[in-house]
Amino acid sequence: MITEQRDATEPGMTKLVGGIIEDVQELFKQQLELFHAEIQDDMRRTKEAGALVMVGALILLLGGIFLGLMLVYLLNWLFPDLPLWGSFGLVGGALTVAGVVFSFWGREKFASFDPLPDKSVNVLKETLHGRIRNDQAANGGTA
Repeated sequence: MITEQRDATEPGMTKLVGGIIEDVQELFKQQLELFHAEIQDDMRRTKEAGALVMVGALILLLGGIFLGLMLVYLLNWLFPDLPLWGSFGLVGGALTVAGVVFSFWGREKFASFDPLPDKSVNVLKETLHGRIRNDQAANGGTA
């Protein structure tokens, strides 16, 4: 009689396991929401920064064109024997070399980091692996 009374007042093993599974599912949902919010915030900041970089790059391009033309005519004025096309060739070649160097340098810098939020990805992986292990244990070791 005592065992019957204890069983009626205490939650059963099935109810406890069900509660644990619900908690794990809720935690998993919260981790996904956090991951999603972090990605959205990163994308918003990336768009804002990208727009500013594009405007700056356009203005820099225009300034570079005018400075390049100035250098061409300065070379032609300093060295009257140098034809105008030679001045354009020298300035264009120097700018091309500089552009290639900076492009490779930027590509290497870009490859040196991972744009994904590492903390959220790691927590999400841990949550997934923990859930898979819990599911396997609940199913008797089979997936």
